[in-house]
Amino acid sequence: MNYKLKAIFTNLRVLILIGFIVMALVAIYPNPFVKGVAIRSVLTNSSASLADMPPPKPTGTPMSKERITAINNQPVETVEDYYSIVTDLRINQSVQIKTNKGLYRLTVKEKTETIELNETVMKEIEETIKVNETINGTVKEVNKTIKKTVEVPKTKKISLGVEDIGLRVYEAPKSNIRKGLDLQGGTRVLLQPEEKQSKQDLEMLMDNMKQRLNVYGLSDLTIRDSGDLSGNQYIIVEIAGANEEEIRDLLAKQGKFEAKVGDDTVFSGGKDVTYVCKSANCAGIDPSGCNQNQGQWFCRFRFSITLSPEAAKRQSEATKNLEVIKEGQSSYLSEPLVLFLDDVEVDRLNIGSDLKGRAVTDIEISGSGFGASQQEGVFDSLSNMRKLQTVLATGSLPVKLNIVKIDAISPVLGEEFVKNAMLLGVLALAAVLAVIFLRYRKLKIAIPLVLISVSELVILLGVAALIGWNLDLAAIAGIIIAIGIGVDHQIIITDETLKGETRMIFNWKERIKNAFFIIMGSYFTTMVAMIPLIFAGAGLLKGFAITMMIGASIGVLVSRPVYARLIEMLLKE
Repeated sequence: MNYKLKAIFTNLRVLILIGFIVMALVAIYPNPFVKGVAIRSVLTNSSASLADMPPPKPTGTPMSKERITAINNQPVETVEDYYSIVTDLRINQSVQIKTNKGLYRLTVKEKTETIELNETVMKEIEETIKVNETINGTVKEVNKTIKKTVEVPKTKKISLGVEDIGLRVYEAPKSNIRKGLDLQGGTRVLLQPEEKQSKQDLEMLMDNMKQRLNVYGLSDLTIRDSGDLSGNQYIIVEIAGANEEEIRDLLAKQGKFEAKVGDDTVFSGGKDVTYVCKSANCAGIDPSGCNQNQGQWFCRFRFSITLSPEAAKRQSEATKNLEVIKEGQSSYLSEPLVLFLDDVEVDRLNIGSDLKGRAVTDIEISGSGFGASQQEGVFDSLSNMRKLQTVLATGSLPVKLNIVKIDAISPVLGEEFVKNAMLLGVLALAAVLAVIFLRYRKLKIAIPLVLISVSELVILLGVAALIGWNLDLAAIAGIIIAIGIGVDHQIIITDETLKGETRMIFNWKERIKNAFFIIMGSYFTTMVAMIPLIFAGAGLLKGFAITMMIGASIGVLVSRPVYARLIEMLLKE
């Protein structure tokens, strides 16, 4: 027996399987002892945002999310703990928030609303006017600030209590397995463009939507395109932790983009921005390249846009009286170009001095990025460029999106489902062990079969964690069926092996070959059958199909050969 165990654990196939299991566990990174609550989003202009608490990045693993562990030295272990503490905060109270990545101090703000009364008051305001003055014998037009009194509506500011500190949290992940909305709760929206879009236009539209939702503090989201077998185009938006009313309101908005110089709007997204360059000949890293300063790499980008004649004229009027500021070899105007998306500032740019008072339609937008290395600087610069291109193009695609379906999923149902699924999984494995033992009357067949099934599950979850695949109900159904098919294949291997003895087939390779002939036929049939499901149901069955295909491939390429070798070693006398 000891000889057989040694032979098993030194077998190359078994060692490969163990290697896959170890890598899967590293990818999953299970840690049931994690404490705190993870930050889902940070609302713009909130107390948390003003305290420089960074919003979570859409990339990264679940275990890398920032977690709140204490507030004012009170431990936070659950979502209930968090809301119990923040609901007792007072206006102007200083709050110390400790996370696994740092310490933040913020001040609780008062929530107010300004209302207009049915009265008016006289108010003194400053106004800049242009006057002619003689300077050194030369008449010049200069700006002069005067004070005047005007009648304005009387207003009153009323208090609405304590303002939300601006954090949205959820139970801290205990592994890198990503949960779909079915398991963690949130909202899924199925949208359909009113007119069919090209691939490039559809990608730009999704970038615009993601940018807009990010501006509103929603970062834990997925936006992807899909289609069905009839050729219809869809966009699927999944946002964790958001309710149906919030999402319907955000997606129903037109999306307003404005570029201002001072208080003047010089152009808006849509009709004013007629073209945004994205090709290599007019967009990319500035020819001057990157420079290094105090260990930090600084890289500039540039790309061109085209304005309508009306917008060019407005820009001319807004810049003609601005002063020119010089810094080294660069010169720019005294007022920047400030970009707003849905009335929220998203970027500001210096205006080149050569554009002063000129009604030009073709202008060049520039910006920069930073990084610890030149490669990181270039990457950050290009990332900022794409973001800015997206913002400038927002609204330039007058595409109406029809809401086909909205699913609001409760996180409570997801938690209950996970608990029940785990319990039923354990019971199912116990049932399989019992049935296999009753069928073959040999534990040395039943135990390896169950262990191989468990290893397939671990490797499949490891692959899902590694590629960032969200496990929803459809994906879980795919896992269950993939494991079930794996059990069927192992029974085929066992039966063909044992039948070989009655058929007087003494060559073990021949017995295994007969089994794998049947298994490969089943595998290719499954793969072909899953391909249409990727596109069926507007892509909502994609999780089921992809999981099935990955699970079947893991079984055929990794675990089935190991099981065949184990059966040969355990049954061969």
